[in-house]
Amino acid sequence: MPAYQMNKHSLPGPENIHREVLSNGITVLARSNFNSPSVSMSGYLPAGSMTEADEKLGLADFVASALMRGTEKHTFDEIFNELESVGASLGFDSGVHNTSFGGRSLAEDLPLLLDLLSETLRTPTFPKNEVEKLRAQLLTGLAIRAQDTSDMAALMFDQTLFDGHPYGRPGDGYPETIQAITRKDLVDFHRLRFGPRSMVIAIVGAIEPKKAVSEVERALGGWQVKRQKEAPGLPVLKPLSETVQRHHEIPGKSQSDIVVGTLGPRRKDKDFLAASLGNSALGQFGMMGRIGEVVREKSGLAYYAYSSLNSGIGPGSWDVSAGVNPKNVKRTIDLILKELKRFVKNGVTADELADNQANFIGRLPLSLESNSGVAGAMLNIERYDLGFDYYLRYADQVRAVTRDDVLRTARKYIDPERLAIATAGP
Repeated sequence: MPAYQMNKHSLPGPENIHREVLSNGITVLARSNFNSPSVSMSGYLPAGSMTEADEKLGLADFVASALMRGTEKHTFDEIFNELESVGASLGFDSGVHNTSFGGRSLAEDLPLLLDLLSETLRTPTFPKNEVEKLRAQLLTGLAIRAQDTSDMAALMFDQTLFDGHPYGRPGDGYPETIQAITRKDLVDFHRLRFGPRSMVIAIVGAIEPKKAVSEVERALGGWQVKRQKEAPGLPVLKPLSETVQRHHEIPGKSQSDIVVGTLGPRRKDKDFLAASLGNSALGQFGMMGRIGEVVREKSGLAYYAYSSLNSGIGPGSWDVSAGVNPKNVKRTIDLILKELKRFVKNGVTADELADNQANFIGRLPLSLESNSGVAGAMLNIERYDLGFDYYLRYADQVRAVTRDDVLRTARKYIDPERLAIATAGP
């Protein structure tokens, strides 16, 4: 019997997750762990790239990257000196739906960490010289992306699969859109999109949950933004009606990258677990599952080959990626298509399913060993409305998935005649 079964109280659940919504709309999730003197803090607020105009792509990412470049109280250097003086960390990132943040400190320094979070969220000043330095860094990143066959194949794949949808646009934009973003654009995006409504913050570590809530209330409870705009809903995505193949040429490269795939389930869909277990057998487990065995081990065609299931709030993607010698592109795509057809015809074997179920169940306690892992799990419960007992039910849910479930799910999502195929290379 796995050890964690005897310690279900150690998993995040209704008995040990404290949830409270502040009067200004911030949801606080807190859980104590006194086995370590530190605390981890993670969260998000609905200020993602969905609302960007096509000519200003990368705006949300630019804003998230600029939040710590100076506030009404502190310069860029002063913010980092404050953090480094106590060995703490704080950072921001952006996605389609949200701007996310994360930090870590000793429990005694949580007030400082929350004060800096509050300050950077509420009163960034976007200093002109720092904005221009950041713009140069973002443009350098895009120049590197343009020469990366893996990045460009992934970009082409998203553009093809999610054509006309926010998921098809690159969150880091293009050189011309980053050049077009002004300081006023940064200020306006922050003024309209940043606010306490629908913000979620999780705190896990050596602190009583009620104390964690009171610290968030102290630092962020007074934040009010009457003009904060609601995030728009996702538009309907029209699936591909036939296979579409696109190539992005990067001269002089010795490697080509391939992405082949289709739409997958949303994170909260009932068939997400069946898809996850199927995907693990297809191209993750051991030496990258069947895809790795057929394309890489047996045929020796690829430097790497694996499958991915990317699920979130909206429709996800289910895809196979490979890096190959340019002369092996067609053979590799043919092998991938053959393996996908076999997968939707036969599904997984009893042994494959059992091995992957054991792997999923055994991995869970490991993913929750750290405070940051638990904070991430709590945010997933909140973001996808999974239920506070999700991790207590998880092992039983994984064991309940049958071979028929995996086969039915594979056939529901993967149609070998309607795929997006993207390649990048010479």
